Amino acid sequence: MTSYRNADKRPAIMRGAPPLPGHRVTLANWDRPPFNRWSFQHVREILPTACVHRGDGPVSNLPGAPAGLEPLAFTDSEGEEQTIGGHLEETYTDGMIVVHQGHVVFERYYNGMTERTRHLSQSMSKSVCATVAGILIGEGALDPDAPVQEYVPEFAECGYRDATLGQVMDMRSGIKFSEDYTDPESDIAKFDFASGWKRQPEDYEPNCTFDLIRGVAKDRDHGGKFQYRSIESDVMAFCMERVTGMTLSELLSTRLWSKMGAEENADFTVDSAGYALASGGLNATLRDYARFGLVHLQMGHFNGRQIVPAEWIAQCHEGDHSVFGEPYNAALPDGAYRNQFWIESPTNRAYMARGVFGQLIYIDPDHDMVAVKLSTWPDFQNTRYSRDSLLALHAIADALSG
Repeated sequence: MTSYRNADKRPAIMRGAPPLPGHRVTLANWDRPPFNRWSFQHVREILPTACVHRGDGPVSNLPGAPAGLEPLAFTDSEGEEQTIGGHLEETYTDGMIVVHQGHVVFERYYNGMTERTRHLSQSMSKSVCATVAGILIGEGALDPDAPVQEYVPEFAECGYRDATLGQVMDMRSGIKFSEDYTDPESDIAKFDFASGWKRQPEDYEPNCTFDLIRGVAKDRDHGGKFQYRSIESDVMAFCMERVTGMTLSELLSTRLWSKMGAEENADFTVDSAGYALASGGLNATLRDYARFGLVHLQMGHFNGRQIVPAEWIAQCHEGDHSVFGEPYNAALPDGAYRNQFWIESPTNRAYMARGVFGQLIYIDPDHDMVAVKLSTWPDFQNTRYSRDSLLALHAIADALSG
């Protein structure tokens, strides 16, 4: 089967008792089209997960002032006129929300998603977990200038020896790690086995995320060019777990999710050792991803309290473009990367959490706007979709602020 857009007839994926063989989601196909259009909203039915409890406090308010943004026109990356509604259809959108000046001005759900559906974040999870690391840095529990082996002595036995936590968070370590999602022999493919996202071949090792990290090698000096490697987020997370004695799901619950007044529990996928996958395993609702974005937009102060240090939030705007090159500048020609966030351009203060298959949390302080777009593209990456999404958001920001 090929994938389907929202206007198309939905195939009977996981429908029936039992579903027909060709329509069943398995560990082999769950993150591939068209099955990802179902599975990214049903991860708990496919993989083991750990709960991120929202706490017992009240839900933080997201007041609404709806606007019909679908007819809004913009010029896409190919120079063609497009509308917001057409863009959402073209890019396999599952949900989108826009919060401007503290009010929800746009909220739409597609492909069976609802406001209570938890959607896989993919690598937006990195930014969420890094924000918890920022809280721990503010508490004095972590030091970005300290070597990671100081927190996890076992990391002295691998290529991360002498890499600092800050270098890991900025993905500027010297680790050899290939992030080619379509190569079955790449390091990220092996990571899928170790993290439990794919069924491991018989007698396959390493069989958990921690053991995979302990086997990585170094191929250049730490502190050089930016190179995107998902494994860095999990190195960061193991440091977080060691200094606190808490699991990642407990840390996210107690330090962030409960304090920001999340509406729903979230959850992480976990590997065979029970480790929650910081690099891509978080699942949450569209509205709670928006609340996370608002924590950043308001410099860490949200729901009546200072949740994240403002100084750490400010650093997320301060990436070094000189170390940011190909292939990353195809979607972000003036971009940078800092603290597990993508910076759009030095000419504005917008930055974002991004994930493959079209996940995006866009934080735009200059326009007092947060937007979240959850998608299930047929491809891991699509430069045109990425650039068009930013152009669409620019048009929305201009229209709301004009």
